[in-house]
Amino acid sequence: MLNPPIAAIATAPGRGGVGIVRLSGAGLKNWIEPLTGKAPSAHFAVPRTATLTPFIDTAGQAIDEGLLIYFAGPNSFTGEDVIELHGHGGPVVMQLLLARCLDLGARLAEPGEFTRRAFINGKLDLAQAEAVADLINASTATAARSAVRSLQGDFSRAIDALMGPLVELRALTEATLDFPEEEVDFLKSIQAEARLQGIREALTKVQASARQGKLLQDGLTVVLIGQPNVGKSSLLNALAGEDLAIVTPVAGTTRDVVRAHLQLEGVPLHVIDTAGLHETTDEVERLGIERTWKEIANADVAVLLTDAQHGLTAAEERIIARLPEGTTRMMVQNKIDLGAAASTAETVQISAKTGFGIDALRAKLLEIAGWQPGESLFIARERHLRALSDAADHLETAAAALPALEIFAEELRLAHRALQSITGEYTPDDLLGAIFSKFCIGK
Repeated sequence: MLNPPIAAIATAPGRGGVGIVRLSGAGLKNWIEPLTGKAPSAHFAVPRTATLTPFIDTAGQAIDEGLLIYFAGPNSFTGEDVIELHGHGGPVVMQLLLARCLDLGARLAEPGEFTRRAFINGKLDLAQAEAVADLINASTATAARSAVRSLQGDFSRAIDALMGPLVELRALTEATLDFPEEEVDFLKSIQAEARLQGIREALTKVQASARQGKLLQDGLTVVLIGQPNVGKSSLLNALAGEDLAIVTPVAGTTRDVVRAHLQLEGVPLHVIDTAGLHETTDEVERLGIERTWKEIANADVAVLLTDAQHGLTAAEERIIARLPEGTTRMMVQNKIDLGAAASTAETVQISAKTGFGIDALRAKLLEIAGWQPGESLFIARERHLRALSDAADHLETAAAALPALEIFAEELRLAHRALQSITGEYTPDDLLGAIFSKFCIGK
């Protein structure tokens, strides 16, 4: 069989009230009797009907008692026959039920294989399939709602709405390639420039929504940096609303990174408190400072804290000069409750101790991230952004190529292919393998 039955435990590891073992493959209706000791009667054969039954081993002894639900293909998640065994959620029970399925001829499912089969069998396109994993991994309610919209096809419909007029323009262009003497008249008659401009404007809107969706999926990584004892740990605690980091008047208290995972208006926020950046002969502090610079290199935003009593000093200037090129930085004066030195319009003034300015700081972080809240957002990934960017580049080249019809047609084709890669109409097998390998087993 090209697609032998697969089986996996579909619920999370550990103990629970209910555990589920899922099977998918052809002809699974015939597996009901060896799994339960009962012939697939009319009651068993009714799809989506939960039937209370014992689950038995090869010797006919009961492994567990629970619910069996049969889904007849192609009207199932994978498009194949699917059986779910809902038993008691103990690890040993789940392993025994899984072993029984493997004894009957199933093989252990690979990560994401159920969803991959759903994609291959046309039950989901690739953007919807990825949304399954994004929904499972969502870290905020906003991200979960956006993943559901992608799963329901909102993102795919936005891509289809782009491809419709693009395909039409391609067809009109390629139909005229055999008549080069009519190219100029043709381009005018179909309003090629206006059509292309409309596609580009629609693509820009989809890109903006996709960037928001990407932010919902990955969140914003913020690293708190500065001299020792400027209040980085106090700021982390203020943002988190609890004492995550030790705060003392002693400089150098924080010697390693401390992480907190929060959310701002539904956007995941990963805040990292780091060791103070200064010259030191202490080996432990030196290692902590090395880790700080590594965190800065991977950060979306580096928040440079200074003491509001003296403002920006030569020490902070040296830190700024050493920041990696392209680092987005945010200037923050802390301890404003003790007095303030001169600051610029770009500087946020706060008191981590009293809470003054913390809301303004949060708003500034969202502004830097480019967050625009909305209820119509869909979840997106880095590969989606790259594909949209590639499509935009090809459309820009197509516009510059006019009236050279051959180049125009080729750039339209490449833009179309870039958009197709999002939904999976054009997707290399190695990319599919990379995508589904990141799914959990059983989904």
